[in-house]
Amino acid sequence: MHVGVADHLGWAVTVTTSADHEVLDRRRIELVGTGLPVAPIHHEGGAWPQHTSRRLDDAALASLVAQVRASAALATAESLDRLAADLAGPILSISLRASRSGLPADIAALRRPPYESRADAVMYRHVLAEVAEARGWRVHLYDPKQVLDLATARLGADAGRVLDGPRARWGPPWTRDHRTAVAATVVAAKGCPDGSP
Repeated sequence: MHVGVADHLGWAVTVTTSADHEVLDRRRIELVGTGLPVAPIHHEGGAWPQHTSRRLDDAALASLVAQVRASAALATAESLDRLAADLAGPILSISLRASRSGLPADIAALRRPPYESRADAVMYRHVLAEVAEARGWRVHLYDPKQVLDLATARLGADAGRVLDGPRARWGPPWTRDHRTAVAATVVAAKGCPDGSP
């Protein structure tokens, strides 16, 4: 089975598919515990004027980011373990949005544009990848701007059935996030050891 993820700040849509691209599960999963900011760098340490009333110094912001990351690791592990337990077979791969490289490690740099608007999302993707790898799942990265076209080309005449057909079975919502997640599993399944085409 293959899991596609469309992540947001603190939560994500997951869609799990079989080797022949049938949707077996879809759900929203939580990526961070309650009571914490879902975007600590952007919301609590960013450079925008509206952030000045709660501006944290670098040390305090680094501490908050570490706290959110630890919570994200725990919440993500619980969410993915629950997903795996609900499925009838093993998860072979998980597909995550690729992040732009070149993000600095220094908190003082991360809190400045253009990094402060991307750093939190990258953190969640890194946590998702670490949790998946710890479970032996292959991590596949996809470009959300290209994955639907790649999957459509690969599926050919079956594209409509695979990408839009699940709405009839599963009902709403069947959003772009769901279609993107399915498309990512189609692209990731190529060459997987489960006999996917």
